[in-house]
Amino acid sequence: MRLFVGLGNPGARYAGNRHNIGFMAVDEIARAHGAAPWRRRFQGQASEAVLGGEKVVLLKPETFMNDSGRSVAEALRFFKLSLTDLVVFHDELDLAPAKLRVKTGGGNAGHNGLRSITAHCGNDYRRVRMGIGHPGLKELVHGYVLRDFAKAEEPWVEDLNRAIADAAPLLAKGEDPSFQNKVHLAMEGRGWNEVKRPGERD
Repeated sequence: MRLFVGLGNPGARYAGNRHNIGFMAVDEIARAHGAAPWRRRFQGQASEAVLGGEKVVLLKPETFMNDSGRSVAEALRFFKLSLTDLVVFHDELDLAPAKLRVKTGGGNAGHNGLRSITAHCGNDYRRVRMGIGHPGLKELVHGYVLRDFAKAEEPWVEDLNRAIADAAPLLAKGEDPSFQNKVHLAMEGRGWNEVKRPGERD
């Protein structure tokens, strides 16, 4: 069994934020793979699906981003899962928009959701880093991640989440390089090699 966690903030006010791309990813996985209806569990919304022959619990913590670890720890304890079974989908400032990387452990790069999970659960879990680009200045980061994706960004966001959902069975089976490669090829095939941040000039 795996636990796939999407990071974000609960409520309509935050639904379209860049910080909520992790929620969007697990929503698309649930939709694409006929997951059970979402229900309130583990201080969040949870669902279940079978991906690549593996049972996967999908979780969207509703503790707000900075406290995500409480929800994740509760789910891990309930299902008696280890950190090797945990996969976290999150926004990544240090990756260009529409890019994706998978890594295990490492630093949290100032991401409060990851910091909370590490504090409550430990650090050696898998992270699916979904690039949203950096606004350029540290003082602009807070406003940038809590703003909705611009209209021009929505097509690549939708394509990235669709590619993640299509390749998710590989992730469930622990085939991280194959998952990453399949997403990369899908995005390349849709012409998303080079995506600029809103307002960025050539």
